[in-house]
Amino acid sequence: MNAPVGLLSTTPMFGEIKTHIRASIAVKEALLVDEKLLNQVHRLALACLVALRSGGKIIFAGNGGSFADAQHLSAEFTSRFLFDRAPLASVALATNNSAISAIANDYGYEHVFVRELQAIAKPEDVFIAISTSGNSANILAAVLMAKELGVTTIAWTGESGGRLKQMCDCICVPSPVTARIQECHILIGHIVCGLVEYEYFQK
Repeated sequence: MNAPVGLLSTTPMFGEIKTHIRASIAVKEALLVDEKLLNQVHRLALACLVALRSGGKIIFAGNGGSFADAQHLSAEFTSRFLFDRAPLASVALATNNSAISAIANDYGYEHVFVRELQAIAKPEDVFIAISTSGNSANILAAVLMAKELGVTTIAWTGESGGRLKQMCDCICVPSPVTARIQECHILIGHIVCGLVEYEYFQK
């Protein structure tokens, strides 16, 4: 942090910073012109509104960085996003460490989301399953369970969609790079939350 400011722009690291930013912008530009994806985001926001107005909730699940994204976005609903308002019903699965260890020990890690869905999900809910690869075993199992329970289900993945693309509606970010995919997942989540928050409380 003590390096002379005038010298930083001449270092290879400075150029690498710009490269990452340009890559992120490029993927977001691709989102902007993808009419199918934009329509999927629109439909998801409408589905979330219907769920909340019907007494349902928004359920998120993901692994690793996507687990953090699931918690982040669920919190935007239950706390607040763009303005002060009443909480909106949402939960991120597998945030109870005791439950995770018990379920993983007794049934296997692929069931950590399934068991919680069985316990709390109902047909009025919306389930958002997040997997950059589209192939996470516990997410695949959770999507099967959500469909069995009659829960509206959508997955967020990378460009291939993985196995999830064959199982449910998928918003596939047009990139194979995990970091770019996750950046867009947060963008999509913020868009959905903002739309839902405005429509739910302003009309």
